[in-house]
Amino acid sequence: MIIEKSLLIHATIDTAWNTFTDLTCWKDWCSVMEEVTSHPGHLTEGRRFKFCFRPFNLPVNIELHVAEVLFQKRLVWHGKKHGVSARHEFTFKEQHDGVLLTSRETFSGAALRFSGFLFPREKLEQLTLKMLHDLKNAAESESSTQIPAQD
Repeated sequence: MIIEKSLLIHATIDTAWNTFTDLTCWKDWCSVMEEVTSHPGHLTEGRRFKFCFRPFNLPVNIELHVAEVLFQKRLVWHGKKHGVSARHEFTFKEQHDGVLLTSRETFSGAALRFSGFLFPREKLEQLTLKMLHDLKNAAESESSTQIPAQD
């Protein structure tokens, strides 16, 4: 299963990237993931980080490995839980009116085929969009040089 969503953030690439990669401030803006922990406090290639999320009000604790960090361009993490492997790629593209952020999640594994009701596509899409909107709101409110929206 692949879930891909994009969102335009009206902020500088510096602000969007720094807000996203600084795990110490996720508690202030990210409503999808809780109890985010990592040493160091930034998403760093080769490092792991942990968090808890509640897709159906039940807590799911996950540890992810940051596989790739291409400064202000792309960040990839992956992990495995309950027989499901996930790879999540975030692509940042600077544009004249902000930053186009694309989230692409790829899920695989036998457990996914046999328990699709535990991993419903619609719920995963909602969580992805919620996280993107949370980041958008945080970066836009934090940006000291906000880029006005183009209509």
